[in-house]
Order: sequence, then C-alpha cells, then structure tokens
Amino acid sequence: MMENEQQPIKKKKKRSFFLFFLLSGGILKEDFIVKHTRMIILIVVLLVFFIGNRYTCLLKLRQIDQLQKELQEIKYESIHVSGQLIESNRMSQIEQLVKSQGLKLESTKSPPYILYK
Repeated sequence: MMENEQQPIKKKKKRSFFLFFLLSGGILKEDFIVKHTRMIILIVVLLVFFIGNRYTCLLKLRQIDQLQKELQEIKYESIHVSGQLIESNRMSQIEQLVKSQGLKLESTKSPPYILYK
C-alpha cells in the first residue's frame, strides 16, 4: 500500500514541475518551438484574422436583421397610409366632407360626357 501512496505524490511533483516549466518560459526554449517559430506566429496571426472576421460578420448580420425589421415596419406603415388615402378618396367620404364644411355642392346625377375620342 505504501507504493500506491507514493505514486500520486510523484505525479503531483511532475505536474507542478511542468506548470513551473510552462510559466517560467522554459517551453519557449524547446527545440520544437524554436524550429517552428515562424509557423506558430503565422497560425496565431491567422487565428486573430479569422476571429476578427467572424466578429465583423456577426455585426453585419445583426445590422441586416435590424434593417429587415425596419423595412417590414415601413412596409406596414406604407400599406396603412395607402389604405387611409384610398378610403378618403371615396365618393361617399368626399360628400360627407363637403357637407361637414357647409359647402353647397352636389354630385351630378348624369354621367360625364366624352368630348373627344
């Protein structure tokens, strides 16, 4: 049982040593890192570029959604105003408006004549 208890202690020492090695910058002196420094820098630059590109795309998608909602609201408002205009141009509405203003106008009883063909 003493052997089982000693193994976790060694693992903890290895983990703490690796963490110290990583934080102290010793990992940057490794042969793999030194040999592939340019590739690592290129990968980091590409990652920054892709993250920035994704962020810009998300902002533009939000803006597109906002503009589509605004367009839909303007279409509804246009339909509403158009309906009100059509309703106010009806003959019965015009006759009521003339009567309410007190004007002495009457609608014709005969249809209009076509003078030129």
